[in-house]
Amino acid sequence: MSPSTPGPAGAPARGLVSDTPLDDLPLREDLRGHAPYGAPQLEVAVRLNTNENSHDVPAEVVEAVVAAIAEQVPHLNRYPDREADALRDALAAFLRAQPASHGVPLTRGNVWAANGSNEVLQQLLQAFGGPGRTAVGFTPSYSMHPIITQTSGTAWVDGKRGDGFSLDPFDVAQQVGAVGEHGADVVFLTSPNNPTGTALPLDVVEAAYEATSGIVIVDEAYAEFARPLGAGGTPSAITLLPGRPRLVVTRTMSKAFAFAGTRVGYLAADPAVVDALRLVRLPYHLSSLTQAAATAALAHADALLATVEDTKAQRDRLVAAMPTLGLVALPSDANFVLVGGFEDAPATWKALLAHGVLVRDVGIPGHLRITAGTAAETDAVLAALAAVVVEEERAAHPEDQQDDDEEQA
Repeated sequence: MSPSTPGPAGAPARGLVSDTPLDDLPLREDLRGHAPYGAPQLEVAVRLNTNENSHDVPAEVVEAVVAAIAEQVPHLNRYPDREADALRDALAAFLRAQPASHGVPLTRGNVWAANGSNEVLQQLLQAFGGPGRTAVGFTPSYSMHPIITQTSGTAWVDGKRGDGFSLDPFDVAQQVGAVGEHGADVVFLTSPNNPTGTALPLDVVEAAYEATSGIVIVDEAYAEFARPLGAGGTPSAITLLPGRPRLVVTRTMSKAFAFAGTRVGYLAADPAVVDALRLVRLPYHLSSLTQAAATAALAHADALLATVEDTKAQRDRLVAAMPTLGLVALPSDANFVLVGGFEDAPATWKALLAHGVLVRDVGIPGHLRITAGTAAETDAVLAALAAVVVEEERAAHPEDQQDDDEEQA
């Protein structure tokens, strides 16, 4: 290892330099060979690859958040509220008011919050997973589920979906119940599912719950974008919580709330689950500033969620436009669309990037995932897709291009 050396004038000094490969470190054996999670973070004109909310935080919410943070700054010498009581009260009130929750009487005791829903999931695996235990998820789904599972020392079983990425209650129950003597220790279900955008019928959740004595987690990160109940929408799994102490529903403020930079995720569950997470959470895991910002934002939930309908309209525009491009889009209840029909999805991804549009290659052959953004971003991605489709057709049939050139001549 060479020592740190100063850089050119005005430049920061070089850090410690090493050519030691990761495998030479005493890394846990079950982590060897794995890659870290990471969607590309590139500076492009249209960034539609991480399902963020493309709309900025409204001015009235900015003012409220800044004021709430300012109140906390003089007291940063003190640790934050370890229980995040005010934030959990606000989250419970928000959930109670949602039509898809059917007024389930949630209180602070039913709600837990952490730094993004990923930390919530991590705490659940720390409490209910671990060595000698097994989690089941149904791919394709959120790629962090197996990553968080494996980093907690929990074994992962890759469940299978049916045609059109569907899940059947009987099939799910069989797969969940086949793990161990009493079923999987942890079950991951997602509604709407990432990356397909499809919502999950509640009978699938019920079937999974009955098939195991373990914890069943329903990840509802995109729940606010689901279709209304009267228009083919699905009720939240929160409606199943009464009488099911092993059921957990996770949510986030990163998507519909346009609050991804704040990192706030939460869950609704039986109070016993919340007590279990207290055993594994780090002390004071949510900063005073995070709690203040999120609580202030929830007081203006209507303003923050005002962009949801616009996002859903752009999502539906994407779905409707795909057949005109010779592509197929799955109906979506999320803020993104899974598009199929590409001959070479990685090549199309690169071609779109060359047009200044960043989407997500989720590793499903022939498919790309596109986040629903603003109207201008939808215009841009559709124009880029149209251009790329034409370019790919010309490359596949150069003789047609020659004929066109001769006719023009």
